[in-house]
Amino acid sequence: QTYAPKLILLDITDISCIGDVAKEILNCYGCVDILINNASMKVKGAVQSISLELDKKIMDANYFGPITLTKAILPNMISRRTGQIVLINSIQGKIGIPFRAAYAASKHAAVGFFDCLRAEMEEFDISVSTVNPTFICSYHRQPAPGNWEASIWK
Repeated sequence: QTYAPKLILLDITDISCIGDVAKEILNCYGCVDILINNASMKVKGAVQSISLELDKKIMDANYFGPITLTKAILPNMISRRTGQIVLINSIQGKIGIPFRAAYAASKHAAVGFFDCLRAEMEEFDISVSTVNPTFICSYHRQPAPGNWEASIWK
């Protein structure tokens, strides 16, 4: 069956809204065959110059966001005993480089979670894949001067 596309906006850093978005998707289509987690946020800076608030925002976008969305969709896939979950991650989920500690930590955590999930979902015939590309071109958002998000890349 072919479905008309539907645009559903989601701020992956707003963990509280992810469950409602997943319900909206499932109500609209009945199921999700393939979930591709591809949102990401990165920051460049020395560990001592990055605030704990920004560290948490990076972790929300790169770790808690994808796992929250995955957990919201997963029961539907398990009940149907089919589905594919893909995490588009980063090579920095395997190795850390200087001035990217928060980003690398969030990507390492995501790899660990999805590696465990892969093993757990085998009995339900649900495929879980992690893609760790090398560096990619991203766009840089230029916020107002003095804004702590000045060094965020999305």
